[in-house]
Amino acid sequence: MINARPLSRRPWSLYLLALLFVGAGLLHFLKPETYLRIMPPALPAPRLLVLLSGVAEVAGGLGLLLPATRRWAAWGLLALLLAVFPANVYMLQIQAQLHIPAWVAWARLPLQPLLMWGVWHAAKPASR
Repeated sequence: MINARPLSRRPWSLYLLALLFVGAGLLHFLKPETYLRIMPPALPAPRLLVLLSGVAEVAGGLGLLLPATRRWAAWGLLALLLAVFPANVYMLQIQAQLHIPAWVAWARLPLQPLLMWGVWHAAKPASR
């Protein structure tokens, strides 16, 4: 018998978020200079923090794909998104030095809460 239940769109959001976080996490290793430039100077060991945040993004993105780790991955990504918000604020403060348009720096600020909502929504238990 064919399952007449419609396909949920939720898996697509999980795959999209996983791809986004794994891709962004890998960029921390491939192009660390990009992230080092927006690291607030008050933070210690900037290179280590960039690499650790890359590991956290990759692990969190992959963790979203597995039901057994999805909830923990979501909590970790939510914490990570909150932790990196100061870098986005700092990026806005130095956007002229970075030679990026101001609108790009401003656009990143609301992106964090949107990503947090997406992670929360995608990782919550499926309704039956």
